[in-house]
Amino acid sequence: MDKFYSLIIESGMWQSVLSGLWVTIRISALSVLFGSLLGAGLCWLRTCKIGFLRGIAALYIALIRGIPPLMLLMMMFYVIFKKSEPTTIAVITFSLNFSAYFSELMRSALSAADKGQAEAALTAGFTRLQVFRLITLPQAARIARPVYESTIINLIQWTSVVGYVTITDLTRVINTASARTMEPVIMICTGMALYLGMAYLVKAIFILTDHIGTKRSVRA
Repeated sequence: MDKFYSLIIESGMWQSVLSGLWVTIRISALSVLFGSLLGAGLCWLRTCKIGFLRGIAALYIALIRGIPPLMLLMMMFYVIFKKSEPTTIAVITFSLNFSAYFSELMRSALSAADKGQAEAALTAGFTRLQVFRLITLPQAARIARPVYESTIINLIQWTSVVGYVTITDLTRVINTASARTMEPVIMICTGMALYLGMAYLVKAIFILTDHIGTKRSVRA
């Protein structure tokens, strides 16, 4: 503990670590937000009646899921957006990656939703939009929840490669500090603990939202 205190706290290294941590959190949060929105649109295209649009969405998903995130990031940074700000490029890259997984996740969840309840609601006079909003979507959200949580945690881990495009994220700070202090075990364990903390923070947020949703259902 004395060595940890001298390396991280006393030397002021904690400021660099927190700065890198914030970069990782920012890239991850924005990528989840934009990736979920784009993924919802892709999910709609994959389920629409126009075959051409379904084909375009399926091709996009197959390409993005088949390309390693690091390769996609390097293509974006060195070729497509080579004069843009690196953090913005990282958000775009991981948003594209996340959207492909999210769209397939939601499509599977929507397919698994109870069709009988939807048909009964239509027979009772509900519109298709009301049926989707009140019955199908809540069911799909419950089905997709565990995999969505895991996909977010995986995204946080994937962002550890952004140091390859000059972004000083948590992993790059830890790597630099390990080389500078010659204490890789302490620095790497610190980084691992912070990534683990982010994963459990995501899990806690999902548990909290699940609890709030359950309480509202009971009150209703």
